[in-house]
Amino acid sequence: MDQEEYHRKYVNLRVLKSIQEYLKTEGDSSTAVYPIRVPQDLLYQVLKIQGPDNADKLIHHIFRLGLDIWSDEFFNEAFGSHQNLERFIEMVKKRNKREGE
Repeated sequence: MDQEEYHRKYVNLRVLKSIQEYLKTEGDSSTAVYPIRVPQDLLYQVLKIQGPDNADKLIHHIFRLGLDIWSDEFFNEAFGSHQNLERFIEMVKKRNKREGE
């Protein structure tokens, strides 16, 4: 594996790890991106019927569902299988150990 491919896979691994950590929590993150575009009537009706707190929870829930699906696809594109992921993690550990010596 050349250095460019190693770096790309390492970045992919970090992205997946970040998503995994985010999904384990209740979405407590110090990073937020605005504005999020949503169907106008969805937001209006939820706000009207359930109030702003529930609208925020609903949008966050939809985001988490989408993130979960997207991360599965991203994993498949980046590594293809858990076995490939495990091999790459072992390679990272060996490289880090060599660089630490």
